[in-house]
Amino acid sequence: MGELWFILSYIFLFSLQLMEDEVVAAIGPQSSGIAHVISHVVNELHVPLVSFGATDPSLSSLQYPYFVRSTQSDHYQMYAIADLVDYYRWREVIAIYVDDDNGRNGISVLGDALSKKRAKISYKAAFPPGALKKDISDLLNGVNLMESRVFILHVNPETFLNIFSIADKLGMMNSGYVWIATDALASTLDSLEPVDPNTMNLLQGILVLRHHTPDTNEKKSFLSRLKRLKTKETPSFNSYALYAYDTVWLVARALDAFLKKGSVVSFSSDPKLQDTNGSMLHLQSLRVFNDGPTFLETILSTNFTGLTGTVQFDIERNRIHPAYDILNIGGSGMRRVGYWSNYSGLSVVTPEILYKKPPNTSTSSQQLYGVIWPGETAAKPRGWVFPNNGKPLRIAVPNRVSYKEFVSKDKNPPGVRGYCIDVFEAAINLLPYPVPREYILFGPGNRNPSYDDLASQVALNNYDAAVGDVTIVPNRTRFLDFTQPYMESGLVVVVPVKEIKSSPWSFLKPFTAQMWCVTGAFFIFVGTVVWILEHRHNPEFRGRPRKQLMTVFWFSFSTMFFSHRENTVSGLGRLVLIIWLFVVLIINSSYTASLTSILTVQQLSSQIEGIDSLISGTQPIGIQEGSFARKYLTEELNIQPSRIVTLKNMEAYIDALEKGPKDGGVVAVVDELPYIEILMSSTNCKFRTVGQEFTKSGWGFAFQRDSPLAVDMSTAILQLSENGDLQKIHDKWLLKRDCSAPDSDADLNKLSLGSFWGLFLISGIACLLALVTFFIRVLCQYTKFSPEPEQDDEEISPNRPTKSKGLFRSTTSFRDLIYFVDKKEKEIKDILRQKSKKRRRSLSSDGQSSSPT
Repeated sequence: MGELWFILSYIFLFSLQLMEDEVVAAIGPQSSGIAHVISHVVNELHVPLVSFGATDPSLSSLQYPYFVRSTQSDHYQMYAIADLVDYYRWREVIAIYVDDDNGRNGISVLGDALSKKRAKISYKAAFPPGALKKDISDLLNGVNLMESRVFILHVNPETFLNIFSIADKLGMMNSGYVWIATDALASTLDSLEPVDPNTMNLLQGILVLRHHTPDTNEKKSFLSRLKRLKTKETPSFNSYALYAYDTVWLVARALDAFLKKGSVVSFSSDPKLQDTNGSMLHLQSLRVFNDGPTFLETILSTNFTGLTGTVQFDIERNRIHPAYDILNIGGSGMRRVGYWSNYSGLSVVTPEILYKKPPNTSTSSQQLYGVIWPGETAAKPRGWVFPNNGKPLRIAVPNRVSYKEFVSKDKNPPGVRGYCIDVFEAAINLLPYPVPREYILFGPGNRNPSYDDLASQVALNNYDAAVGDVTIVPNRTRFLDFTQPYMESGLVVVVPVKEIKSSPWSFLKPFTAQMWCVTGAFFIFVGTVVWILEHRHNPEFRGRPRKQLMTVFWFSFSTMFFSHRENTVSGLGRLVLIIWLFVVLIINSSYTASLTSILTVQQLSSQIEGIDSLISGTQPIGIQEGSFARKYLTEELNIQPSRIVTLKNMEAYIDALEKGPKDGGVVAVVDELPYIEILMSSTNCKFRTVGQEFTKSGWGFAFQRDSPLAVDMSTAILQLSENGDLQKIHDKWLLKRDCSAPDSDADLNKLSLGSFWGLFLISGIACLLALVTFFIRVLCQYTKFSPEPEQDDEEISPNRPTKSKGLFRSTTSFRDLIYFVDKKEKEIKDILRQKSKKRRRSLSSDGQSSSPT
């Protein structure tokens, strides 16, 4: 009520001033509440109201066209605070403010700014103007019991000291607390010189925002002059004094420009302003400034450099380049730890320098100097604690009736046990703070609960968290926060298997028909090549044609077992044989491994090869009760709900799979891989998975939206993974027999030619090169015999019928060439040696006969 009378008195005096004087512009007021009301008056009189102290962001030019703010709007200050909260990775804050227009509007903007950073105001603690210390104490006691430890203080200058005095008595200025105050506190401290040491002791570790004004020589000179003029009532000056100074110059410059344009200051009466019912206000005496709109535009178009920086307005009539100093109170004063501007965000570089560079508001570019927090600690406060209301963390645990290795009820404290519980407890123990907790079983106990219902209960604040085999799926992440997955998971298809009955022709299965044909052809080909290369040198490869044919086949196939009796004596033959034996070694090894796999493998008892087979089929599919698989199969894969059969436990799985669809069972079961691994190992691998995992997800611990515990628990899970504890817990509960999934298609076990064509190519090239080398050498020998005397021919073939022109005179005869090739190498060399001697004797005798007698 007192403030209301003050506002009405101010308006009355202001109106009297406007009646007595013909006013072209009004400077002030400092209060946003008064500015709201006076703006209605100046709008009617067309008189610009230029305020250096009204920072309420709701004072807009759209509602009040003649209101001009020559200072910075709290809109920017709240975005600066939101950037501070985001910089230190806090997600929830508590706003403490005065419940008036200025307080409510500023906190409203703060909420919008925080939401853009994925943070929020968890509680708005408002108290009325002029509240008593008892009211403030009750309010602080209430917020001190809450989770958040980050307090945003947006109150009047005269209220700050009362709040911090009470907070100190309540222990709220100790380590772990964060206080961020708006510019009113900095203005209050700047106005006090010197500051009482007791007051500074109350404020240690607080972050404060203050309007940024450039450190120029003009500013220093002005402050020096003001200090010489200061009085006891105003021992020092704050940033609002600088804005007031620039505001006066703004109006003076605008008026000068207005008059130089030839405009005339004139006033007229407004017929709408009439007194009624005997009013004593004399409203008819108020005069309207005729050229008010022109003068307003002149003010808004004024551009000069003042003590507060560039005095210029944007299209929304706000001062350009809004910026704030980020101050940290410590010791006996305030230390600047950085700056904020809407141009480049948080920085340790002055905004004036950054204005000359391209704007950069990326997260990586944000920077501040170190801060000394309450409690005289340099470590950044976590920003939250568990509520100090005696209530432990309420943790919902699914009350399972199957796969109790993961989570189940226990008679001993804490009432639950299993793999998931051990992981959660191990992660909790790694946190640097205690977490009081209480496990609450969720579900009727005679069937598995619905995990979607469990997630919904956490989102509805009926539980603080859910711990168990909870799968991280998209529809749950929309309203819950999950930790880092502690177990990989995904949906798979499992079917029964049966042993293969041995077949009399199983030995043929390792190779495809093509592979068998090519291998057999190469055995004969290599045997023939070796026979050709060895025939002239090796007596074991000579004899009657029938014997030589048998030698070729015997030698060829005996190399398969490395049991060939014939020795190779020629260099080319040995080269071909070495390469071929290497090929045979590889083929034998592969054949043995493939045959072993085929004879010991199990065969699927159904034709299901994966999820595609299930989608295209019509047979029933089993799922686990309470699993998200039903929704996924019906909504994502469009499988008819009538095909889905809910199975209660592992025994139901086994029974349904063994019966099969013809006897009232299911053709396959779709479930998450961790459950299926236990099923397979518990049944001695009677069931196997087919195809690949067709979803990729994992299990995580679920918390309420924006819970800070989710982030810390994710870090703890990563630590468990790195130090090996996560694997130890897994081995303790889940280490079972490993059942590797077989291939459902037996043809995939067969070895094809594609796996060996490189070896055959190498062997074939070696054979061809050896043959080419052999025949070139034979042809060279053969040409040395043509043409020759007949007696030479008779020496070569004494048993052959005599021809009219001799053997070597018919060099084009293929039969003669073959006959020559069939001769032993030793015989050919002897004949060539004899021919060489005869040739030398012939040359010698010819030389003697031609000499003179």
